[in-house]
Amino acid sequence: MSDPTLVAGIDTSTQSCTVVIRDAETGGLVLQGRAPHPDGTEVDPAAWEKALQSALAEAGGLDDVAAVAVGGQQHGMVCLDEAGSVVRPALLWNDTRSAQAAADLVAELGAQEWADATGSVPVASFTVAKLRWLAQHEKDNAAATAAVCLPHDWLTWRLRAGLGSGAGRSGRADLADLVTDRSDATGTGYFSGVTGEYRPDLLERGLGRADVALPRVLAPSESGGTAAGGQVLGPGAGDNAAAALGLGALPGDVVVSIGTSGVACAVSEVPTADPTGTIAGFASATGEHLPLVCTLNAARVLDATARLLGVDHARLAELALNAPAGAGGLVLVPYLDGERTPNKPDATGALHGITLATAHREYLARAAVEGLLCGLADAVDALEEAGVPVHRIFLIGGGARSAAVQQIAPAVLGRPVVVPAPSEYVADGAARQAAWVLSGAAEPPTWEPAGTTVHEADATPAVRERYAEVRELTATRR
Repeated sequence: MSDPTLVAGIDTSTQSCTVVIRDAETGGLVLQGRAPHPDGTEVDPAAWEKALQSALAEAGGLDDVAAVAVGGQQHGMVCLDEAGSVVRPALLWNDTRSAQAAADLVAELGAQEWADATGSVPVASFTVAKLRWLAQHEKDNAAATAAVCLPHDWLTWRLRAGLGSGAGRSGRADLADLVTDRSDATGTGYFSGVTGEYRPDLLERGLGRADVALPRVLAPSESGGTAAGGQVLGPGAGDNAAAALGLGALPGDVVVSIGTSGVACAVSEVPTADPTGTIAGFASATGEHLPLVCTLNAARVLDATARLLGVDHARLAELALNAPAGAGGLVLVPYLDGERTPNKPDATGALHGITLATAHREYLARAAVEGLLCGLADAVDALEEAGVPVHRIFLIGGGARSAAVQQIAPAVLGRPVVVPAPSEYVADGAARQAAWVLSGAAEPPTWEPAGTTVHEADATPAVRERYAEVRELTATRR
């Protein structure tokens, strides 16, 4: 029997880099590796490359791998100069210093115009807003910028050049090797997922000029060239699109992900154009659309509550499940890091309804889980209200491993929830894309999914109604 053909998927996320190596035909996991990323909302991209090298070493390297693709945190801003060197540390999606720039861009063109042009209304996380901030606050860096790309674009480019090598061969020729995909390009604020074209006029609104190189946008299974080690490169994908591909999500499926950010996204055959900005009209990794609602505060709400109570996550879940549904009216509005949906970058969190009866650790733990889930339930509602079919819900991400989240989610979301076996779904989706590119087939390979657990919805008290009463009663950062 011949050795299996191997493919690698990479997830360069906000917090870490994960590599999975899988059998291209069956999807069976062979090896994996992981390495942390530095904290902060701006990062030198060299740290991503270093983390990738460490994760690859743990996974046994790429010598026996035939193809590789990169899934990555969306948005962000990586600016390169003429020689391909990084101009300044990359601003990540969760860096909110560009909030005013986003508001200015919307005011200048109008929310409906932005939604019609790109499927989304810019907020602080979008690349176009970060470019406006750069042009206003760091004029020399803006002038030195010869190319703009996204985190997964940059890491794919580095794989092509050779990890650990210099910027590249010479001049702008290296910049011409930059590639991306529809899913991540639709998060920039200057690309249309409907027409498949960049909008130089919108890029110019951000940076003040449009004479910069942008990554070539590849089709879902189009090769991005070869890595320095000879592996075929996939186009890559934004993290949410890659996760949907890893899950095998189909039209009508909603993926609710509880990671650094909270996300509800749906594979949809029709685009959306929401002028309120609640829904971002992104693209999927398989050629459809991926309307998405994102919150800034997700798994870190659980982290913060566990830290406050002096317990680990397992104990936090036990405490939450020992309190009654609705937490006796205690509500946590979890805007601990500002918020994106609703768009309140300067908001703070708030705790409402504390009484002698609810002043217990169990009630606070329950309120934290329910507050987190109420924000995501609002996100699912927004998708349905926009005409996006919602047939089933997948619950994934680090926060979804909490027993309390799994058991409480159906009641708050109002429908059964499918919890797949824990896996690195962004990296899995990237690996599946790599196998697809390698095969040259019209459709991605069919990999048998991991085992899943279905949690049924129970009758629920007015948890969401109580949350709706107080969610606007938050303070502003000073």
